[in-house]
Amino acid sequence: MKTSRQLRGFAYQAFYGLPLPVRRHLARLLSPKYLVGAVAVIRDAEAPAPGRLLLLRQPPGRGWGLPAGLLKRRELPAVGAARELFEEAGVRVEPADLTAGDPNAIVHPNGGVVDTVFFGAVPASSTPLVVDGGEVIEAAWFPVDDLPKLTWPTERLLGIYGIGPRAGEFPPSLNRPATMPHVEEK
Repeated sequence: MKTSRQLRGFAYQAFYGLPLPVRRHLARLLSPKYLVGAVAVIRDAEAPAPGRLLLLRQPPGRGWGLPAGLLKRRELPAVGAARELFEEAGVRVEPADLTAGDPNAIVHPNGGVVDTVFFGAVPASSTPLVVDGGEVIEAAWFPVDDLPKLTWPTERLLGIYGIGPRAGEFPPSLNRPATMPHVEEK
């Protein structure tokens, strides 16, 4: 009688003996499916500690959230975060000026979306906020220590980085304490 270790070894040998296109097809069929999004956590570069965050109110307007959206096909995550920030708040930031969060990928509470998280900073006094009134109702800066009512996904995401009302309720990064990274002004 074969042990489970031997059966597993046989299965791997059989799998890796298949042509690459067949292996890819099988992996796609058997792997869990996720949509991938990008989130921008933008602070006011001029505000003294603990700082201010840019938040958006979207329909139906039950809470404030972060600039975010799904990545386009083959779009790099930092590019997607910068694109969403511009589309939703009118704030232009170069993707290279965004810093990946640690952890960078967060599984959304519904389990079907993985958000890549990026941090950045802009001077609020010289950065006009522009919303379309459709997808985004309002954009504003809020003190980190006095945030408005947030959407549950935003509370959770910020809490992972030690920010907001749920700070410390979620496991931080395995490598270092989760905090909002300091972004140098350019």
